[in-house]
Amino acid sequence: MKPYEIVKDIFIVGGPDITDGRDGCVYLLNLGELILIDTGAGWSVEKIIKNIEKFGFDCKNLNKIILTHCHIDHIGSVPEIKKRFGSKIYIHKLDAPPLETGDSIFTAAKWYQTNFPPTTVDVKLNSPEEILAIGKQKIVCLHTPGHTPGSICIYLDKDGKRILFGQDLHGPLLSEFGSNLEDYGRSTKKLLDLDADILCEGHFGIYKTKKDVKDYILSYRRQYGVE
Repeated sequence: MKPYEIVKDIFIVGGPDITDGRDGCVYLLNLGELILIDTGAGWSVEKIIKNIEKFGFDCKNLNKIILTHCHIDHIGSVPEIKKRFGSKIYIHKLDAPPLETGDSIFTAAKWYQTNFPPTTVDVKLNSPEEILAIGKQKIVCLHTPGHTPGSICIYLDKDGKRILFGQDLHGPLLSEFGSNLEDYGRSTKKLLDLDADILCEGHFGIYKTKKDVKDYILSYRRQYGVE
């Protein structure tokens, strides 16, 4: 699969079928400045950069990286991208410590037989809902614990569509990650209430109708016994 534009100014530039099988999906927003949502596992930095450049963008304008949670398949390229382009790193405060200490368990680096170097987080999200204003566009970061204590989902309303970045709604829910089933139930209910038109998921790609988005979230609620 090649990287492509999902809707105007929103792209998928990395993921298991695009860059490396170990990568979570990597999304790019072009909102006057460039913003990445997640970064893959770390082995495909060059491919991700080339994919961004294929769309005619200069990675020097890659000002922000918003991380949905602290696992290596989503954060692995952060140190190199931050080093090259000075991008600011955003993550919820509850998932920041594993990045800053290089914790091999909570980053799941041990699962991938690799290490994550301690990396400074620039902005620690702290509220149930935080809004980043980029020009006239608002990006909403929702605290959605369950998979990890500091998991977030992100959405924006653009051109009449509500686009939700809901990474790892499939789990897994594991004690070693600090997962919590009750939190997961509350978080996924919050996401259902958003009534999103498009879901950009963390491993399984993009769902492009309200029904598909709803069915996807409901399927995992059922799997985990949340009704």
